Amino acid sequence: MGTEDPNTLSSVEFEVYGQVQGCYFTKYCKELAEQLNIGGWVKNTKKGTIVGKIQGTKVSMDHMVDWLSTTGSPGCKIEKCDLTNWEYLVRPDYRDFSIRF
Repeated sequence: MGTEDPNTLSSVEFEVYGQVQGCYFTKYCKELAEQLNIGGWVKNTKKGTIVGKIQGTKVSMDHMVDWLSTTGSPGCKIEKCDLTNWEYLVRPDYRDFSIRF
């Protein structure tokens, strides 16, 4: 059939560009990740972007990547979201989701 197992765990790093700082992006990101049972971390960079790493099941990851690419927190303006280092996991590296400083 060739369909992916929806419970397959994967991991990806992301960087979100645009007006994404000063609008609680990291806070909303953490809340959504926790709702979706995604592990990883997020933080602001000195150059005005948001970076992080997310790990979870395919369904959760699809939802999270869509949010990072198109929705974001209220009041933010996302230009683009770069996704790098996609990989499949046997088990997640992170038990929870944190905001780094």
